[in-house]
Amino acid sequence: MALNLSTESLARASSRRPWITIGIWVVLLAVAMVLNATLLGSATTTEFRFTNGVDSQRALDLLETRLRGPRPMTEMVIIQSDSMTVDDPAFQAKTESVFSTILGLGPEVIAGGQNYYQASDEGLVSADRKTTIMPMVMTGELDEATANIESVLDIIAEENEASGFQVLIVGDISIPFESNELSQKDIEKGEKIGVPVALIILLVLFGAVLAAFIPIGLAIVSIIVALGATAVIGQYFDLIFFVTLMISMIGLAVGIDYSLIVVSRFREELARGLSTHEAVAKAGSTAGRTVLFSGVTVVLALSGMLIIPASVFQGLGTGAILVVIAAVAASLTLLPAILTTLGPKVNLLRLPFLGRKSANHPDANQRGFWEFVTRNVMRFPIISLVVVAGLMLAASASYFDLETGFNGVDTLPDTQTKAAFFILEEEFSFGVVSPAEIVIDGPINSPGVQAAIADLTAAIIADPDFQNPPRALEVNAAGDLALLAVPVPGEPGGPAALAAVAKLRNQYIPAAFSGVDADVMVGGISAFNTDFFAIADTYRPIMFAFVLSLSFLLLMVVFRSIVIPLKAILMNLLSVGTAYGLLVLVFQKGVGADLLGFTETPIIDAWIPMFLFSVLFGLSMDYHVFLLSRIKERYDLTHDNNEAVAYGLRSTAGLITGAALIMVAVFGGFAAGDTVGNQQVGFGLAIAVFLDATLVRSVLVPASMRLLGKWNWYLPSWLQWLPDLRVEPVEQPSMTDSKEI
Repeated sequence: MALNLSTESLARASSRRPWITIGIWVVLLAVAMVLNATLLGSATTTEFRFTNGVDSQRALDLLETRLRGPRPMTEMVIIQSDSMTVDDPAFQAKTESVFSTILGLGPEVIAGGQNYYQASDEGLVSADRKTTIMPMVMTGELDEATANIESVLDIIAEENEASGFQVLIVGDISIPFESNELSQKDIEKGEKIGVPVALIILLVLFGAVLAAFIPIGLAIVSIIVALGATAVIGQYFDLIFFVTLMISMIGLAVGIDYSLIVVSRFREELARGLSTHEAVAKAGSTAGRTVLFSGVTVVLALSGMLIIPASVFQGLGTGAILVVIAAVAASLTLLPAILTTLGPKVNLLRLPFLGRKSANHPDANQRGFWEFVTRNVMRFPIISLVVVAGLMLAASASYFDLETGFNGVDTLPDTQTKAAFFILEEEFSFGVVSPAEIVIDGPINSPGVQAAIADLTAAIIADPDFQNPPRALEVNAAGDLALLAVPVPGEPGGPAALAAVAKLRNQYIPAAFSGVDADVMVGGISAFNTDFFAIADTYRPIMFAFVLSLSFLLLMVVFRSIVIPLKAILMNLLSVGTAYGLLVLVFQKGVGADLLGFTETPIIDAWIPMFLFSVLFGLSMDYHVFLLSRIKERYDLTHDNNEAVAYGLRSTAGLITGAALIMVAVFGGFAAGDTVGNQQVGFGLAIAVFLDATLVRSVLVPASMRLLGKWNWYLPSWLQWLPDLRVEPVEQPSMTDSKEI
């Protein structure tokens, strides 16, 4: 049974009524822009949440519903002098002045605060008495506090300019606020680097200015529409603020990539003498199908993130899926309409010596570099396969040294929150801002629970790893829920804080509450991080299996082979594994980090490996499908495996190379950012796409297909009932037998 996934009718419909199609997209774009202006700000959050009832989430929910309401957002204002102590009148005057100025913002911004002179609390003063801290509680929940923190930061910056004192701030809101600001700058920086480089590559490929600008325009449209959809979805589901960065990065990459394929095919068909409408239809029935199938594979790969019960993965997956869908939809409808209105004018403003032959024309590389590489690889397939696969496996070996965690405020560029963090950690403990929160659910006033709390408190005080004693016990009005806040050492995602949480959960709480009628959970940011890492470790193999299984089934149906999908999956895993290994080498071990301008860190952010796997697997499969579809079509016509491979390589060489270079430029632009998370993501994506489009495509694919021969297309007889889903329609060979099919 043959089922052709034809997009020709869609292209023809858009071509027949181009201005209506363009008008619909203009309206859609306008609506998206309005949604972005009015709703996008409230659609994203800096708060991570779990959806599977882990301890830290249960503790947070209990505190919100039965004790204090939403977790108070605490900021720690630090005042430090090189020469004076808190006992000097000038120090007191400065402290009280800063305190009153911040409180002067009003209760709609600051819910309350405390200073040493008001409370006479020696815990607010450092051992050398030259530093004091002022806890300030922001009004409202996370999003409201985030909106208000800028006014507090302005006051701190102004007060810090006065001579004699250093005034800084760090806490629950200021850290993510500055991190978000840096991420936004990274987006702008990535676009400033990626878009011009992409334009240069498009100019080289097309040799015409107008044709080169079309893919960039389509990518921008896709990003705006996806952000509009995100603005709506974010009103009902938690979407992490990173989603805007991912939409911009993935949207530029796939938007340019998909429209590049369609525009290139359209220009080729015009050059062959087809009319504008027929060239649009032909591009839709061939390149359009490739775009559709490629988009489906990318979406399937990205959907693996949706099964992970953490809002960060679900938000990133949702945003990336939305922009891929928008890019596919624009390439299949808006682009045909635009090409119809332009016709031969798509080649306006030609550049000399560039783009004289279509980038994906099979004759374009018959005597070129890729043809030379392909022929030699297929002459020595075993040597080629062993050498390249061996090098990539060697690079992948560093994956086993991968250490995941969260790069915290200490890895940020020089910001005031980073400076404040180091002062707070050195003079006090950062745990005073982000303590572990032990939540006790049970009859708090019963003798058994009271004795258990006393034993737990004593054990914590006796442990030198806990630098500060637990705070006073907070009990709700009903007497059935209590909070014991315990400052933990170090940064909330650091090893010391995580070890402290593990000790509470695995040693002190079980020992103190053994046989006691109470349910005890550990919450707080450090406990959240512990649960996040555990979920990442648990769901990583599940997500991998999910994505690999779907990809295998889809490729098996499309290419009617069990060898092709197995080989494609192995090669894509090799690309991803190499990217992981190089991430470890560069960021954890510092190999070339300074040369590349990256920040060396002991860990890779825990969300990155799974995110990279989904995105890279989808993008790698994108190129693989594009190449294999050409090889399969030629093989169906000639049944000559070697010739089909050579034909497929040279007919896709220009496009795949150009598209990959564009993706590398876009991802490399984001890797040039200041935040280490963006550096790691951008570098991982760029290096994997580069390797996949060069070593995998030019060496591993032809070498393996040469060795396997007809077995490439093996499908067991008991699977012959599978439908025949063709990426592109089968055509009869032309008189010259050299034109693209």
